[in-house]
Amino acid sequence: MSSLGAQRRAGLILVSTPIGNLGDLSPRSIEALAAADSVACEDTRRTGSLFAHFGIAHDPFIVCNEHTEAAASAEIVSRISRGEVVALVSDAGTPAVSDPGQRVVQAVIEQGQHVEAIPGASAALVGLLVSGLATDRFCFDGFLPRKGADRVRRIGELVTEARTVVLFEAPHRLARTVNDLVEALGGDRSIALARELTKTFEQVWRGSLADAATYCDGHEPRGEYVLVLSGATPVDTSPEALTRALRREAEGGATRRDAVETVVAMTNAKKRQVYDLALQLDFSMPD
Repeated sequence: MSSLGAQRRAGLILVSTPIGNLGDLSPRSIEALAAADSVACEDTRRTGSLFAHFGIAHDPFIVCNEHTEAAASAEIVSRISRGEVVALVSDAGTPAVSDPGQRVVQAVIEQGQHVEAIPGASAALVGLLVSGLATDRFCFDGFLPRKGADRVRRIGELVTEARTVVLFEAPHRLARTVNDLVEALGGDRSIALARELTKTFEQVWRGSLADAATYCDGHEPRGEYVLVLSGATPVDTSPEALTRALRREAEGGATRRDAVETVVAMTNAKKRQVYDLALQLDFSMPD
């Protein structure tokens, strides 16, 4: 009897699949997929090819993608309630991380049913590790919104983010995203552009944001990218530092209102605090 069989328990098991190199699918993952009563996946062709490579037999898959996740969640909950073990995979990497699966996990937990996960490949973590940037504190921001106010807001949040930031991006949007980051954050922050991770032609480019923009102009991007961005240098928001910043704005001819808005945007300090400090300074121009 397999180790999984000896500990069999109805529920959902999330299984990470290779992001490139098929050798990264662990023996435990293969065993779990073979032992599951049902398997939910994004694309039946991709998962079918993976199963064929490893000789894993399977019944028809439960299709769980961005369009079917709600219906798939209900079916998975129903199957688990009947005593099944349901495995969930995405096309590549860890399910529910910038891939379908989160709603499934929530639905299963809400019904008081069992959820577990088998560690495995993650493009976000692999990209972080090979970036050469700080790994002690980092955050994962996935794909940025493609346009509109949400994109502006999300990029704006990175201005003062002190942790290393991991992003995903499609090749045809890479140059635009890098240029948007340069415009919002300046060109000095360090960034790594990683593509084809774990594959034969894996490539990691490292440099400043400004140099990354130049690099993107001269190279045709291919394959999905992991962008790893260094954190912002902590901003001094002491009253003394904020007062100095306000005074510079005043000396440059800014109104009190504009100076407050500028300093708040630069430091992410509380607007009330900055305004109170501004009231103590002489602004030559009227509000």
